[in-house]
Amino acid sequence: MNKYICEGFVPFGHYQTYYRVVGKKTKNPPLILLHGGPGSTHNYFEMLDDIAEMSQRQLIMYDQLGCGYSSIPDDERNCYKAGTWLDELENLITFLGLKEFHLLGQSWGGMLAVMYLCDRDASAAKSVVLSSTLSSAKLWAKELHRLIKYLPTDEQEAIKKAEETQDFKNPAYLKANTHFMKLYASDDPKESHEEVLKRPKKSGTESYITAWGPNEYTPQGNLSDYEYTAKLSKIKIPALVVSGINDLSTPLVAKTMADALPNSEWHLFANSRHMPFVEENKKYMKILTEWLKNND
Repeated sequence: MNKYICEGFVPFGHYQTYYRVVGKKTKNPPLILLHGGPGSTHNYFEMLDDIAEMSQRQLIMYDQLGCGYSSIPDDERNCYKAGTWLDELENLITFLGLKEFHLLGQSWGGMLAVMYLCDRDASAAKSVVLSSTLSSAKLWAKELHRLIKYLPTDEQEAIKKAEETQDFKNPAYLKANTHFMKLYASDDPKESHEEVLKRPKKSGTESYITAWGPNEYTPQGNLSDYEYTAKLSKIKIPALVVSGINDLSTPLVAKTMADALPNSEWHLFANSRHMPFVEENKKYMKILTEWLKNND
């Protein structure tokens, strides 16, 4: 399928934000996609490019500050915080002149979507898809430490020791963490035949460590106090919660969000880890297309 793709850069203070638009403008509101990490880049969202044609709308994806083709000010790490990324999202919306849109946030991108909808003027948002994400850093860490108990004993001990000593470079810890991520995150590009997942990218290591922490289950960056479950009642627009059965976003994490949102649906993918849009791509695209059409 021939795809119409437009790329560019948005000035953002003395930085710049790379963006990528798939499809031509139609009467239907576009879908803005917020990637995970922080620092994971837009690349994997190219798996959803066909949604533009399927739902007759533009897809707008971008690399958040600190990764990909956007500015990476690692010498100014104090800018890697929620307020900066919220400002960047608002700046992109203004630059592109968007009057209404749908939002999809995956993992950290879902946290960003939640904060935007709760804390900023989000009156232009028609609906939100919260994909493999969270509303509480404490619950997330608690649930992931529960999952760690399913690892072999030596790997559990290696992770415990790393957290106690703050040494996250020990080979035993790195081996354990790799195993954990393979079980619940599907983050290894070698597993995939998809070019967009194997393509080299500039991941935001510093932005991730500064904002979140050394790994998924030890939030100790400036997002470690992220607690939005009680605020979810502010989000009145339709919300679709999506997660995988073996996801970092465990069924308890996902259900906690779905229960707290006033106008929500929850779809649990039976054969996925942290990226149902990759592991059950066709099904995910069908559900997303129907969701967008029903909420235009």
